[in-house]
Amino acid sequence: MEIFIDILYVLGGLVVGLILGFFLARKLMKKELKKNPPINEEMIKTLMRGMGRTPNQKQVNQLMKQMNKYNE
Repeated sequence: MEIFIDILYVLGGLVVGLILGFFLARKLMKKELKKNPPINEEMIKTLMRGMGRTPNQKQVNQLMKQMNKYNE
């Protein structure tokens, strides 16, 4: 009977650890993405030039706003 209780403790600890690890990793990832965004204004300008469009600052700002809204 004591072995079953020990197994339950181990399984409970494993589940709690997995849940806490998930939320900690998620929080750290969001913090890192906010600190170092995967795309910046210069990348957007380069991408638009590559598509044959001449970007103006308003278009770049709109795209950055959409990207930031999507990341939140």
